[in-house]
Amino acid sequence: MSTGNKQWFVLRVSYGRIIKAKAFIEAKGLECYVPLRYKEVRKQGKKRIITKPLLPSIIFLIATVEQVETLIHDNKVMTNESQALLSYYFDHTIHRQDNPNRNPPLTIRDEAMNNFIRLTSIKNPHIIPVISNNIQFKLGDNVIVTEGEFKGVHGRVARISGQQRVIVELFDGCLVATAYVPKKAMAIYKI
Repeated sequence: MSTGNKQWFVLRVSYGRIIKAKAFIEAKGLECYVPLRYKEVRKQGKKRIITKPLLPSIIFLIATVEQVETLIHDNKVMTNESQALLSYYFDHTIHRQDNPNRNPPLTIRDEAMNNFIRLTSIKNPHIIPVISNNIQFKLGDNVIVTEGEFKGVHGRVARISGQQRVIVELFDGCLVATAYVPKKAMAIYKI
């Protein structure tokens, strides 16, 4: 999905403004991705599936460093608003080479982003965001789903809510779980 020196950046969006941020980015001619959660609700006895942002204050943008800098510092976003619409999400696992006291912006490898988009594009209400400290991985359980609607998604096996699921980790602390996946629908994935 990446071309030239474009890469996937993770940006923070100020509270409750994810739709505005997406429209702003797209109006600049840039491509972004907002993962959605499909939630099953009952209204007047009828079952419906509604969509909500999976990560309500995070947006993914494929762009060059210069394009992101321009976007974040664009004054038109901040007019009559007390808080900036977009800001960097920093990678706290490494430090910048030019300034060891600072962290660089978080970027995602194309392969990881494509896997994440594939999983979060499936309209299944059982796909859920997960907090990494709630997961207990079994050693050697990197898998690829071989059957069903999650076929081709690879990640790690975990038990969540008493069910076996496959976890896709986009970056440290940002994980998404599939719905239940039976053992027969998985195979070991060689990284």
